[in-house]
Amino acid sequence: MITVVIAEDQRMLLGALASLLDLEEDMQVVGTAGNGEDAVKLVHLRQPDICIMDIEMPLKSGLEAAEELRGQGCKIMILTTFARPGYFERALKAGAHGYLLKDSPSEELATSIRSIMQGRRIYAPELVDEAYGEENPLTPREKEVLGLIADGKNTKEIASELFLTTGTVRNYISVILDKLGVSNRIEAITRFKEKGWFK
Repeated sequence: MITVVIAEDQRMLLGALASLLDLEEDMQVVGTAGNGEDAVKLVHLRQPDICIMDIEMPLKSGLEAAEELRGQGCKIMILTTFARPGYFERALKAGAHGYLLKDSPSEELATSIRSIMQGRRIYAPELVDEAYGEENPLTPREKEVLGLIADGKNTKEIASELFLTTGTVRNYISVILDKLGVSNRIEAITRFKEKGWFK
């Protein structure tokens, strides 16, 4: 019997997933959690074979929970609406055995769980294509500048935090906008988030 813990903050979906998997003769849902923190506790408590995890959840994201559970003997499968290369990359680094999108056919879920239990890794094909197709164009310093912009800091504050002149910061910002193909700071942050490049 494959024992499963499911972590998902949308209650209706959580109930539906649990019911769906309980219908499988070789699977048993031994716990459900509405956030990443509870998921980690449940995995320690119930010792399931596999934990199915959403990404964007309160208290602790699915990726943070996966990183915390790495090497604990429980296989992690990410099930999310977000086909973001940055998320996928982080899930791989956290040792996730699967990354499926919520719009996958429901029968694919049980099949994927069985495959993962047999030692295979299952990733949504569109993610694999995208992850190896588009690199983050920003340098580490440019990412740092954009991160500070996202934190709400202005040019002067960024300059003093990074020990740069305001002119240098302005140059960085125009290079960032140019590389991301956007016309202002808000669009730059949005584009960067959409790509899942904020770590």
